[in-house]
Amino acid sequence: MNLTGKGFGAYDVRGVYPDEVNEELAYRVGRVFVDLFQAKKVAVGHDIRLSGPSIQEALVRGLTEAGADVMDIGQCGTEMIYFATGHYELDGGIMITASHNPKQYNGMKFVRKGSRPISSDTGLKDIEKAALADSGEPLGRTLGKVEKKDILDEYVAHILTYVDIKKLKPFKIVANTGNGAAGPIINALEKHLPFDIVKVYNEPDGSFPNGVPNPILQENREATAKVVRESGAVCGIAWDGDFDRCFMFDEKGGFIEGYYMVGFLAEAFLKKSKGEKVIYDPRLIWNTIEIAEELGGEAVICKSGHAFIKDKMREVNAIYGGEMSAHHYFRDFFYCDSGMIPWLLMLELMSQTDKTLSELMKYRMERYPISGEINSKVADAKAVMEKVEAQYGPSGKVVKIDGLSVDYDKWRFNLRMSNTEPVIRLNVETKQDAALLKEKTDELLAVIRG
Repeated sequence: MNLTGKGFGAYDVRGVYPDEVNEELAYRVGRVFVDLFQAKKVAVGHDIRLSGPSIQEALVRGLTEAGADVMDIGQCGTEMIYFATGHYELDGGIMITASHNPKQYNGMKFVRKGSRPISSDTGLKDIEKAALADSGEPLGRTLGKVEKKDILDEYVAHILTYVDIKKLKPFKIVANTGNGAAGPIINALEKHLPFDIVKVYNEPDGSFPNGVPNPILQENREATAKVVRESGAVCGIAWDGDFDRCFMFDEKGGFIEGYYMVGFLAEAFLKKSKGEKVIYDPRLIWNTIEIAEELGGEAVICKSGHAFIKDKMREVNAIYGGEMSAHHYFRDFFYCDSGMIPWLLMLELMSQTDKTLSELMKYRMERYPISGEINSKVADAKAVMEKVEAQYGPSGKVVKIDGLSVDYDKWRFNLRMSNTEPVIRLNVETKQDAALLKEKTDELLAVIRG
């Protein structure tokens, strides 16, 4: 069986099964993980991908041969590994998932004690090096034990602590789990909530009969939007396969950009907890800053990427952190991201107002219209970045926390290079000026692509 380091990225292991990610790799990862992170007990689970159980079996074999005990939580979402690792005070957790990638992919995400992320800066490169060098020779240790544990009830009980169930209105909502791992969680939550839930593609199925669950793709959104419109629901929610991200739709089926969700969730926390800090990423900022200031909180900027956000949240004791990519992080959830907490908080906010979700969104969208993230393929990304900075930097305020941000009185933009491809990502926002937004977006794209 092939053994390559091709699947190792900045934040996780992800590749085509079985060429790049396979049982042999998982077995070796298990054998080396124990010593690298002094892991006596490790949580392990897998999403709905068809190769998940056999990869997990090999991983568990490696972990137990190295002397670790394993808590096997079975089929789950990524955040359930975060929860198990933190809640049961384990030494680490490994989730077998390829998130929103096509069905032929699989992979692994890792956390250490306290559900702290393991990325390329904090041990992932060490796992790669040690796993590829592992001889596979017997380790001569006492075999660790495997405990199968159903954590669903305790996980659901924790998720429900973020809202006051008595204050929730009996809304009709649409839940599209995309045949991913979120289906059983929706079924479990439903028993505790007053909502009439219209379920779409709710059966977990790793063959993805209705396409890969990745609601960020334009072509995947209509499946949710259509049911929202036809059923008369107040909103729709869709998840990716391992449900660490959720995406909201208003009552007209309109897709809600992640940026505005960050503002809404900051509002949800700051209304309950005055004076707290919330984290936002540099791509789009004004809406979140304004909401935090109006509610007496403090908005703190941080480079995008889950490892950076989680570190910054710990550093400043932030109650919430959000990225426009639909990752939302919560202090009381071990500083980890969850795809189940955000939509509950949104529905709690909606229960406190007589406005529809589209009306609530319209106000924020008109105050701070945005371009949406626009990708451009370029021959030399670094040269393009330098050209844009030379043209726009001298007349604006330049910030380089994450790529290049340039702020003016009425508009601003952020430009970032992709880590993995020759692509530049542009985000533009203005203050209540849709015409200026179009003008400046077109102008910047001409410079970038010219």
